[in-house]
Parts: sequence; C-alpha cells; structure tokens
Amino acid sequence: MTEERIGVYVCHCGTNISSVVDVEEVAEWAKETLGADGVTIARDYKFMCSSLGQELIQDDIKEKGINRVVVAACSPHLHEKTFRTACDRAGLNPYLCEMVSVREQVSWVTTDKELATQKAKALVAGGVERVVQQEPLEPLHVPINEATLVVGAGIAGIQAAIEIADSGFPVYLVEREPSVGGHMAQFDKTFPTLDCAACILTPKMVTVGSHPNIHLLSYSEVERVDGYVGNFTVTIRKKARYVDEDVCTGCGICIEKCPKTVIDDVFEAGLGYRKAIYRPFPQAVPKYPVIDTENCTYFQRGKCKACQIFCPTQPNSIDFEQEDELLQVEVGNIILATGYDLFDSRRIPQYGYGRLANVFTSLEFERMCNASGPTNGAVVLRDGVTKPESVAVIHCVGSRDRNYNNYCSVICCMQGLKFAHLVKERTGAEVYNFYIDMRTAFKDYDEFYQKVLSEGVHFIRGRVAEVTDAARLPGEEGKIIVQAEDTFIGKQRRIPVDMVILSAGLEPRHDAKEVGQQFGISCSTNGFFTEKHPKLDPVATMTEGIFIAGCAQGPKDIPASVVQGAAASARVLGHIQQKELSLEPVRASVIEEKCSGCRICNTMCPFNAIIFHEDRMVTEINPALCQGCGTCVAACPSGAITGTQFSNEQILAQLDGLLMLSVIGGRVLAVDSVR
Repeated sequence: MTEERIGVYVCHCGTNISSVVDVEEVAEWAKETLGADGVTIARDYKFMCSSLGQELIQDDIKEKGINRVVVAACSPHLHEKTFRTACDRAGLNPYLCEMVSVREQVSWVTTDKELATQKAKALVAGGVERVVQQEPLEPLHVPINEATLVVGAGIAGIQAAIEIADSGFPVYLVEREPSVGGHMAQFDKTFPTLDCAACILTPKMVTVGSHPNIHLLSYSEVERVDGYVGNFTVTIRKKARYVDEDVCTGCGICIEKCPKTVIDDVFEAGLGYRKAIYRPFPQAVPKYPVIDTENCTYFQRGKCKACQIFCPTQPNSIDFEQEDELLQVEVGNIILATGYDLFDSRRIPQYGYGRLANVFTSLEFERMCNASGPTNGAVVLRDGVTKPESVAVIHCVGSRDRNYNNYCSVICCMQGLKFAHLVKERTGAEVYNFYIDMRTAFKDYDEFYQKVLSEGVHFIRGRVAEVTDAARLPGEEGKIIVQAEDTFIGKQRRIPVDMVILSAGLEPRHDAKEVGQQFGISCSTNGFFTEKHPKLDPVATMTEGIFIAGCAQGPKDIPASVVQGAAASARVLGHIQQKELSLEPVRASVIEEKCSGCRICNTMCPFNAIIFHEDRMVTEINPALCQGCGTCVAACPSGAITGTQFSNEQILAQLDGLLMLSVIGGRVLAVDSVR
C-alpha cells in the first residue's frame, strides 16, 4: 500500500481569514502534530487560489511526491474545482484533494482569535483524517442529445430558443397559452425608451413561429420528465384547440361569426371581451384560434357550430372531435422560463381594488394604454368615457412588505414612472406617485426619472395607508381619497383623485413548486426557482442539464430577462458542442445483497434518480441522475446504500480528526487523540 504523503495548505485569503485565524500557527501545528498521520508538508500562503498558490501545490506534488492534498481556505462550493484542477494538472487524481472551510466556518463567524485558530486546527485535522480514506475516482461520461426543450415562451424563453436554433440545433418550445409572448405581449410601452412592446416583441414571435429549427408547441404543457442530463425523455400534452392547424388559414371568420361573447380575464385582464373561439391578440403566434370549451355553446348545450358552418376552408378546419395529444420528445438539456404571476391586489383590501371602481391594477392600465386594448389606447375611468383629471400611482403593491412579499419586485419603480408619463401624455392630469424608495439603478433609468420629474409629476415618499371613497373635506365629493404619510414633510396627507393605479409586484407562478418537483429542482423561500449560485451561476440549477431564465429565477425587467435567456442558451450550447459531458462521480450506489426491497428510499430522492426493480425486489440508483445529496443513504434502514466520497469510514475518520481537540465550555483545554 502506498504511503500517504499529505500536503496541507492554509490560505490567508488576504485578511479574510488571517485577520482572525493565526494561519502561520495552524500550518506549523499541522506539520508538527499531524506528521504521524502522514502530513509531510504544511504551508501558508496569502492567496492559495491564485496561480502562484496553485503552482505551489503542483510543484509539491511533482517534486516532493505529495499524494494527498488538504486546502484550508474558503467554501468548497467556490474553489473545490480550482484545487482539484490544480492537482489534476500535476498528475494527481483530483478526488484525492480535500477542502476545509476556515473562512465561512471560522473567521466569518467569530472575532475570538484564539478560539478561531484552535477551531481551524480541528478542521484541518478532520480534513487530514478524511483525505487518507479517499480513493481515486473517475468522472462519469454521458452523451448529449443536440435537441433542447424550452418551457415558457415569454421574452426569456423566446430569446433562449432563438439563440440555440440560430446555432443550428433543434429546439422544442412549449407554451401553455394559445400564443407565445408572455406578459410582454400585453404591455403598451417599455421603459426607459418607451418603445412599443409589440413592435420589438412581434419580430421575435414571428421568428419562433417560422424558424426551421424550432418546433413550437403552444397550448401545451409538460406532463412528465424522465432521464438525466444529455438524455431527457419529456412527455408533453398538446391540448386540443378544436381547430386543425394543418388546414386553418387563420382568416378569423370563425371568430367574427361566433355569437358567444365572454369577458377576457386573461389577456385583457378583465377589461375587454372575446369570443368563445378566439385568438388572444391580433399578432398572436401561432395564428390559429382556439375554442374555449367552458363558454362554447356547442360544448355546453350541443348546439350552434356557427364557427364550423362559416369556416371557408375545405376540408373544414373546425374539429369538435379533436382530442389532446401526448407527445414524447428526447432532449439533452432543458431551460425553464416559466415567468411570473402578478400580485393579486385584492389581498390588500385597504387599497380598494375590487371595491372601488376606478382603482386599476398595473396590468389593467397596460391594456388600457394599448392601442389594441379595450379602450383603443384611451386613458379613461371605468365608464369608458371620462378622462381623469387627477391620478395616483401607488408603488410596491405586494412588494417590500412583510405581510405579503418581503423582496423588491425590481420593476415597480420604473413601471410607476412609465404610468405617470403615459397619464400626463394622454390626459394632462395631475399625477401623484406614492413610493417608498426610488430605485432606478440601470442604464438610462435615472434619466427617465428626471424626465418624469420635469413633466410636473408629484412624488410623495411614504407608504399609502388607505384608499377610500369616504369624503370628509370640501372638494372630495365623488373622488377617491388616498391617505398616506409624507416622510419628507413629516405629515399625513389626504389627496383626492379620480383614478388610482396599483403598481403590483411580481410573484412566482402559482404552480412553481409543482413544476420544480416535476423537473427535479427546488424553490427558494420566496417561491422562485433556486439557482446553483446567486452570483456565479444564476442560470444553472443543482440538477445537471436543467437551466432557468427570466422571472422564473426571480423578479427582473425585460432587458435582464433577455440577457438571462441568452445566458441559459449559451450554457446549453456549451453542453451540446462538447458532445459528451463529464459528471461528478460523487454518487450514491446500492449494495444489492443488503437491499431488503423495503422501498423507503424510493420516494425520497429529490432528483428522481431511484428505480425499483419489481422482478428482483431491489433498488437501483441511476448515477447520471444522482447528485450525491445523501438523502437515500441516511434513509436506508439496512445500510444498503453508500455514498461515494461520503462512506461511513470517511465520515468517522473526519470526526476522529475533529475531536482531536477536546473543547469544553467554548475553550480549548487539551489536545487528545480519541482513536
């Protein structure tokens, strides 16, 4: 058996570690005390992650025969790959490198230098004991299917799909609504440039509808996801439109002749109407209409068929017998761009939405301003005629509020400024913006704020307490009264207005948790999909091959959604062009002789990596799906599941090293081996 020659390297991390931990003492202690455990070299260095720090390790491996490495530095989550790569370059198996965190777990959690130094020693001792038990491992290799699934066809999903398709690879773009476009298709103008939303979105919608490499599946939903990175099998339900897309020309005669009119509470946000057979909006892609079976007279009473009677195509494109289709597609990577839901303003009853006629949500106002909207772009009260003479815009509705959502929704400030400008432009009314803080951080945003200020909009810093129609003072009759504290002058203010616009915040999709479980990813405490790292890897997830983009990851505006869609596509293209992906070999495995077939572990895997073989009554773990989380290892009552790099021997050895320093009452009293 090869003699262990362990190198210990303690990082100063500038002053992040060395300001609290005596790193020189830790290195010296490791060399003197842990020599019997195989430590032959112990060094400290200012920045171990630097090129010079890595070269220090590489030189010791090549020249001094180091065959195990322990690095005491920051979190392995940040730099484990860095040091493994350094070992690999020097010819040492990268899985014979162990990192211990003396920054996050020591220097960042105490100011007691003596205690911090002793804890760092204990962690180093644990790392040394553990690395002795580690074995050389080889990464798993999986081929990558060139096709990609993009779920959600808002602006982020559209951008991701186009980027991949333009690179020459096939894309399946799935959208649950009858048309692509997402929320952006509902908007009138976009801040800060005031571009027409439809003008900049429609060309991209047309592209995804006609691109030879994009297979558009609108009015469809993902039902099941099987497989692993490079080899996903996805089952998609293509819902029946009751319109034959191969025959329909999109002429719209069926919509025109349909006698049933219903309130459009989706695209028109309840302000407008549509027919029982409808196209969501004039520029919809695809152009084919869909029948709303809940409101169609034929589906409810068995009579009518006006759409079929007047359809000019031969054969007739209206097919009342059409059924849902289940499609199976094979893809290598998946991008989730499922978007957001708008905060329901009825949840804040004191703002009067749903109770006072002329209180509007941000989406209702967007549709009102849109030239193709229910008022043809006119800003009017609910009567559809009267223009307001005074308007209040309330920011942060449902955001930055511990009663609802504690986070900032990012878009509310600029959205409120845009509304103020549009009201001024189209009505000349007095506009009052009630805000908590004005956050205009991105390119040209503050210039837009200054522009709105110069237009004479009034800004009142303070949270609105109540919106009511209870007139008490002269001039308040027939008005909506907004009561708020003005923190600049330190007084309560009552401002009567004709219209109130609630700048509602963004929330995770209502089914985000279920969708996350379906795809094997998790949601944060706020409900948005969790990224691999919020700063360094915001589009990847903990499940290899599944990426997130746009507001599915968290609130963001249109430019940020476009950027993230492109970023996710770049990650996917990187996988595709490699043709084969190397996966971490840190995986769980089953010792079949010990497996009792109890199936306790079967439902616990968050990555759906566990398969049960009924014929042999044993469990098997798919190593390509497994992420090495250890849930099944802990759950198995018979000890039949082991985790690579996390065996009982390794864990117990690490504990042995940690307990070399016996701590009582928070102070180190003695050094004593417990072996």
